[in-house]
Amino acid sequence: MSERTHTSRVQGSGAAGSGLVDVHRRPATWTGLWYVLPFLAFYLLFLVWPAIVGLGYTFTDRSLAGGPVSFIGLDNWNETFTDRALYESLWNTLVFTVLSVPVMVLLALGLALLTDHARRLGWFLRFSFFAPFVLPVAVMALMWEWMYNPSLGLFNGILGRLGFEGSEWLFSENTAMASVVIATAWWQVGFNYLLYLAAMQSIPKDVYEAAAIDGAGAWQRIGRITLPLLFRTTVLITILQLIGSLRVFEQIYLMTGGGPNFATRTVIQYIYDSGFVGLRIGLASSMAYVFMVLIIIASVAQFRLFSRKEA
Repeated sequence: MSERTHTSRVQGSGAAGSGLVDVHRRPATWTGLWYVLPFLAFYLLFLVWPAIVGLGYTFTDRSLAGGPVSFIGLDNWNETFTDRALYESLWNTLVFTVLSVPVMVLLALGLALLTDHARRLGWFLRFSFFAPFVLPVAVMALMWEWMYNPSLGLFNGILGRLGFEGSEWLFSENTAMASVVIATAWWQVGFNYLLYLAAMQSIPKDVYEAAAIDGAGAWQRIGRITLPLLFRTTVLITILQLIGSLRVFEQIYLMTGGGPNFATRTVIQYIYDSGFVGLRIGLASSMAYVFMVLIIIASVAQFRLFSRKEA
């Protein structure tokens, strides 16, 4: 009798048969909210609140050197949009992005295809291609600075043995950006490679077997089965790589310092120089917000472009 006071069940009948239906359902609770609150608290404290405070700084002359803070209106924004050095650093960032994104996507795809077809060496290839990704940026920068060294570096040593003249690599305006792109590709391609490899291994093998029976060769199977089924993965990797390339800072700061002659100084480094070297936090904040809007616009535009292609 006590069970009937908590739960009542009625027997339903019809053409499809009969069964027991729970009439008294348990009311919704807020239990799940307690699991979300820790993340929500950190999100609000370390992301939303600093973003609001930083937006307020853009309207002041706040400095890291201290002193009184006064409201200056849109002066920081006006200086941001008229700063020629900012446009030069934006151009350098664009050059790095244009050079790095295709390389990082196509190279990762090629390495994943190689690993997927070389079954016996699969474990060795996975380790070799992904291992550089776990290196700290400082270690990577030191390794490539040594290899790029004009007098003692590995690359110039190999070129000298082959009878060619060495290059200045990181010390020449013509080669510095390309040199950083090569080092970045070696360091970061492992993540994109892993995403591609996981997507390839999720493709049913029956599809390839059916195509082989129909007479499709290896390249035909790649072009007509693998690549179309990897379209969504390619969209994800391209968007992530675009955002990552636009936000480049650490390896360039460590390897070239933005030189030579500011040829590799990117937007993030210029914002850093304005805020933490020039001590102008208000100006740096306005630059950061402008750059954030540009990244959002570029990401949305790329996503919409891929969506149209998929449709």
